[in-house]
Amino acid sequence: MESNFLTTIFLPLALFIIMMGMGLGLKFADFKRILIEPKGVILGLFAQLIILPIVGFLLASMFPLTPELAVGVIILAACPGGATSNVISYLVRGNVALSITLTAISSLITIVTIPVVINLGMQTFIGTDTALQLPILKTIIQIAVIILLPISLGMLINQSQPRLAAKLEKIVKWLSLSFLGLIIFGLLLKERANFLPFFMQVGGVTLSLNLITMFLGYTIATLAKLDEKSAKSITVEVGIQNGTLAITIATTLLNIPTMAIPAAMYSLLMFVTSAGFALLVRNRKIISVQ
Repeated sequence: MESNFLTTIFLPLALFIIMMGMGLGLKFADFKRILIEPKGVILGLFAQLIILPIVGFLLASMFPLTPELAVGVIILAACPGGATSNVISYLVRGNVALSITLTAISSLITIVTIPVVINLGMQTFIGTDTALQLPILKTIIQIAVIILLPISLGMLINQSQPRLAAKLEKIVKWLSLSFLGLIIFGLLLKERANFLPFFMQVGGVTLSLNLITMFLGYTIATLAKLDEKSAKSITVEVGIQNGTLAITIATTLLNIPTMAIPAAMYSLLMFVTSAGFALLVRNRKIISVQ
């Protein structure tokens, strides 16, 4: 009963509120930012949508994971960005507008890429004859509802009532972190008997995914000679995944809670690494622009 409540009611509701909160901070002009800051947006999207899944597949293949946990890593790698990355980008004094733009555009693109990447992960780690393959069109529609509907609602509120949207956004930003904490707590409570074995299995791979992708995001920004604030945001956007969406896909769309364990573990670890990154860049520039 507790499991059904978590996966069928609380989790979709929490994700709806989180994504609506992201929409509250978006304007239609944000989607035009690719014309204003093309280098940062294009590099960020390339890292999120191409490099990130590749790193996920490599790590899932290298670590001794069960097929379900390996697919869980792929699900996580297929879900970049999210409201949490925008909050962290703000806390590290990054380019928040770029962060929001990357999250917004990647959210639209991943409606199509998520089912493709996950199916490839299932074929790779479970087998081509698995009955668990996601129907592409149906999944695209489901993810579109999960992502587009609440974001559009938030944007409409922002368009018609900008003052109300500004007030709600501040509340929802921190509320989203609380929801994520409750979701992780609920999953770990449900799997408490397996917590230590799961942590031993996926702790290393999820930490590696987090640190490697943050490093790659930083490296790409450095080589592209982006400014300090943009570099911080790309580092965060590439390194911080949408754990809530990954958990929702695993538990609600696929109905396999084990596949949500990597996302749950990752969501715990990313706050530690994000705090470390914030301390690293506080009061000093991480990139010297010539």
